[in-house]
Amino acid sequence: MGALMRSIDWASTALGPVVGWPQSLRTAVSICLSSRFPIVLWWGRELVMIYNDAYRPMLGMTKHPRAMGQPGLECWPEIAHIIGPMLEGVLERGEATWSEDQMLPLDRNGFVEECYFTFSYSPIRDESGGVGGVFTAVTEVTGRVIGERRLHVLRALGERAAEAKSVETACSGAVRALAEDPADVPFALLYVTDPEGGAARLMGGTGLAAVGPASPEVIRLDAAAGAPWPLGRVAQTRQVELCDLGAGLGPLHAGLWPEPLRQAVVLPIARGQREPYGFLVAGVSPRLALSDPYMGFLVLAAGHVATAIANARAHEEERQRAEALARLDHAKTTFFSNVSHELRTPLTLILGPLEDALAARVPALGGEGLRIVHRNALRLLKLVNSLLEFSRIEAGRAQACYEPTDLATFTAELASVFRSTIERGGLALVVDCPPLPGTAYVDREMWEKIVLNLVSNAFKFTFAGSITVALRAVGGGFELEVRDTGTGIPTAELPRLFERFHRVEGARGRTYEGSGIGLALIHELVRLHGGTIRVESTEGQGSAFTVSLPEGAAHLPQDRIGARRGLTSTATHGVLFVEEAQRWLPEEEPAEPAEAAPPAAPREGEAKPLEDRPRVLLADDNADMRDYLARLLGERYTVEAVGDGEAALRAARLRPPDLVLADVMMPRLDGFGLLRELRAEPMTRTVPVVMLSARAGEEARVEGMAAGADDYLIKPFSARELLARVNTHLELSRLRLFESLLRERLLGIIGHDLRNPLTAISVAAQGMAMRRDLGEREARAAGRIAGSAGRMQRMISQLLDFTRIQQGGGLRPQLAPADLGEVARLVVEELATAHPDARITLQVAGDTRGTWDADLLAEVISNLVGNAVQHGAREPILARVGPGQEGVQFAVHNRGEPIPAEFLPYLFDPFRRARAPGAKSSHQGLGLGLFIAQQIARAHGGRIAVVSAAEEGTTFTLHLPRQPGEGARGA
Repeated sequence: MGALMRSIDWASTALGPVVGWPQSLRTAVSICLSSRFPIVLWWGRELVMIYNDAYRPMLGMTKHPRAMGQPGLECWPEIAHIIGPMLEGVLERGEATWSEDQMLPLDRNGFVEECYFTFSYSPIRDESGGVGGVFTAVTEVTGRVIGERRLHVLRALGERAAEAKSVETACSGAVRALAEDPADVPFALLYVTDPEGGAARLMGGTGLAAVGPASPEVIRLDAAAGAPWPLGRVAQTRQVELCDLGAGLGPLHAGLWPEPLRQAVVLPIARGQREPYGFLVAGVSPRLALSDPYMGFLVLAAGHVATAIANARAHEEERQRAEALARLDHAKTTFFSNVSHELRTPLTLILGPLEDALAARVPALGGEGLRIVHRNALRLLKLVNSLLEFSRIEAGRAQACYEPTDLATFTAELASVFRSTIERGGLALVVDCPPLPGTAYVDREMWEKIVLNLVSNAFKFTFAGSITVALRAVGGGFELEVRDTGTGIPTAELPRLFERFHRVEGARGRTYEGSGIGLALIHELVRLHGGTIRVESTEGQGSAFTVSLPEGAAHLPQDRIGARRGLTSTATHGVLFVEEAQRWLPEEEPAEPAEAAPPAAPREGEAKPLEDRPRVLLADDNADMRDYLARLLGERYTVEAVGDGEAALRAARLRPPDLVLADVMMPRLDGFGLLRELRAEPMTRTVPVVMLSARAGEEARVEGMAAGADDYLIKPFSARELLARVNTHLELSRLRLFESLLRERLLGIIGHDLRNPLTAISVAAQGMAMRRDLGEREARAAGRIAGSAGRMQRMISQLLDFTRIQQGGGLRPQLAPADLGEVARLVVEELATAHPDARITLQVAGDTRGTWDADLLAEVISNLVGNAVQHGAREPILARVGPGQEGVQFAVHNRGEPIPAEFLPYLFDPFRRARAPGAKSSHQGLGLGLFIAQQIARAHGGRIAVVSAAEEGTTFTLHLPRQPGEGARGA
């Protein structure tokens, strides 16, 4: 700078020739030039600039060297409005200034640049003692200020990356962090590649319109032109792309500064050498050069976004794995529960008859018993074989033997085995299997299981219409279709239909039985043939299962193409499937017996006649189990056997039995559902229910007892145990009935024998009170006697009502059209007569008619108004009747002392009494009035609410629907 100064013609500047410079200026220049710290001098009113080598970089490429000797505000016109007043203040007042991290927008490299400086303005005294110039020591801190700002953004990105639990939250968190720095990131767009690839979808952005020309919602990665950002090229190269913002998108304005953006970068959100997770499109600040630190910041930001997305996907994958494991665990639990049922039911039917024979209950195991044992032994064999085959396939140890087969004839024979059973079920079987042009190679036993399972499944869920079995040549292979007009499958269940252990919950079928591996086994057997299976279904209309197999044997393992098998196993398996399906058919209703003469009374030692036996309602969907239990119980009881919960409920409603014996797992309505319905019906609420289940263990037993069952028997059970438990519960039921009748008789005695003398006392007291010859003292005594008799009558009525409620009888309203306003008027008139000192006002407005028990509602209103009189402290009482949100409402308000807040939650409990301060204490009841009033309200489908507060008094409100409906009948 010394050489530069010597080359300048200072005479042409405002400072004049050097020889004329004052000593103070010479000294300041000497200090400036010899210092290695950036220094600039501003001299005179023109603020002529003199600076050293260390200051020179701050001038950039456009201001040096002409700034030497130039008036300062001419050199820095872009910041004159900032530094001008500061310099003038130093010259005029001689006071130094200090500025730290001051932002100055400098135009020093061809554009306005965001710069930060820390500097001081100090006065330089001249020879006159005044301020001749300003000494400035300055350091540029742009790098530090912007670096700290960027570090804050990166820290926020890192924190949000750790918190992200999904790709959506990862992207939204990253966008929020980038939005905190509009100076470095004027705009940002975050695109994530679709899972199937080929396109990237906008997941969030800041600084630009949500969706616009520069921020399309989807960008195809294969788009050669038309896309605003080269995402496809970045996906291929994995490199950052710099984009010059030209006329294509128009001038883009975003961020802090008014200048339009000139550049943007597209960064891959990388995941190693694989296709990027997505792309970060970031605008470059118009007031910053895209330097290495700036680019490094953007690369690090993209890296944090990649980490956030990776963490989120890892979390999602872990969650999906956990959900899959939970589903598998649930499926396994369901499977083992079903298998337990499938195993225990036939075991019961095998062990029961055998135990009967061994215990000499019958002379020998009869023919029907042997048939039950044989059928259920075969059923166990079929189930065990299926389980073993499925486990071999799962373990990769299935040994198939493929052989050329006349598939049309073979399939037709298999389907036709079901014809008589299907037609007995009221359905039509259509077999359409014309000869095939090519050769089919199948494992005959596996194909047999495929066809028999599909046809059996169709019959299980079809109650009307037809079942069609069709085989046809399609392209280079064959297709087997089993179509039915059954109940269909819910759309939501179709994707999981072939999963192992999965069963469609609540499906209406001929039986609840099934292990949950049938369709999964079919799927695996078809896969072993190199084929596929698919299903189409419409709920309520039917289903179609289609098995597709390639032609020939080229697709099969050559070492498994073996010799032709015979048809022995086919007949055996077919018979077993058909026998099982036949047990699903409903039993034929027995003919009505002809009328017979009444039977004579049994002699001593003879069995009771059928009409005197206890009635047992038996519900089980397994026909063999129904037959066995019916024969076992039929020796002692009259048994009505039905095949599911709905049929049992109909039978119980038609004629309540003495005991219900029900299986837990049944179609349409299971055992627990039947139990809930029986307990909800007044006629069957107390009927003992014994549950039968294959679900063993304490948890299953507790669940059954908690649901309201009287007993819970685990299969297999012995005949003696079942008979003993049934007998015990019938005896207990008989004793409960006897005790109930004893209580009803006692209540009648109380109601009759106690009320009669009280009525006589009340009448006599009223007669005495009406005599004119009594003195005042005697008249008051007669009034007290009549009042006490009335209270005693009310207490007896309350005790009777309370006892009936506690016994489960409830309050059964006698419903009839009534007017609540008229009921309230009559009650208020009676109370006003009985309490002449009380000031009671009744207001009736609107339609107050409905269907209720007027007598019971009169009791409620009498209780509520009577309480207001008792606790009202002679304050006016206002009663109102009118329409309400729930139908009709009656409200009574008194301004007496409020009910204590701690008592309000228990106000309607029986035997609870609370007396507000200042209330009358001469009349105390049993504490049953409000309890019974609330029970009456609920019996009508309504309720009583209360509000009580200091200085406002107490309001009781009776809310009633106009039509109680089920609320009254079920109370």
